[in-house]
Amino acid sequence: MRTATFDDVPAVAGTLARAFGDDPAMAHLLGGTEVQRIPRLERYFTAALRVQHLEHGLCFTDDDRAAASLWDPPGHWKMTIGQIVRGSRWLIPAFGTRTPRALRALSVMERVHPTEPHYYLAVLGTEPSRQGHGLGSAAMQPVLERCDAEGVPAYLESSKESNVPFYARHGFEVTGEIPLPGGPSLWPMWRPPRVP
Repeated sequence: MRTATFDDVPAVAGTLARAFGDDPAMAHLLGGTEVQRIPRLERYFTAALRVQHLEHGLCFTDDDRAAASLWDPPGHWKMTIGQIVRGSRWLIPAFGTRTPRALRALSVMERVHPTEPHYYLAVLGTEPSRQGHGLGSAAMQPVLERCDAEGVPAYLESSKESNVPFYARHGFEVTGEIPLPGGPSLWPMWRPPRVP
């Protein structure tokens, strides 16, 4: 795995879009069929990469861009109004008339987000045809190692209950359930740093 750059955005956004095509939360937020959601998800992940996550240097991908993890360092997990405005050229076409629904979901997630300093795994995705080969684990590893070295916890929200065991293998524990307004639930997960 290597640090992702702005040159990787189109390929990584495409990989993440395909990885999240069948995601229950994204289906609720974007509507339509999986095929219809893919281009809208590409716009969403383009905005997420360009205006929020890449600037921290904590996004990782492989040379094939078949997997990616988008992390934020302590204190930088919340998307600012300025970032939303800068990303609007991608976000508005992505969410369209469902933008209010997406903003309500974001508000619900922000209200329960931990206040203790932590690294935030905002997105982890692998090309569907490459899932199950360790790429997702490898994409998380650089920041999990940093968490352990610095003694800092990590946090994420799993949008698929079936992914909870995968994250548990990496030390994350479910801390509750976040029902999205009128939609599916997310599973918040916390990982204390591992002491060598």
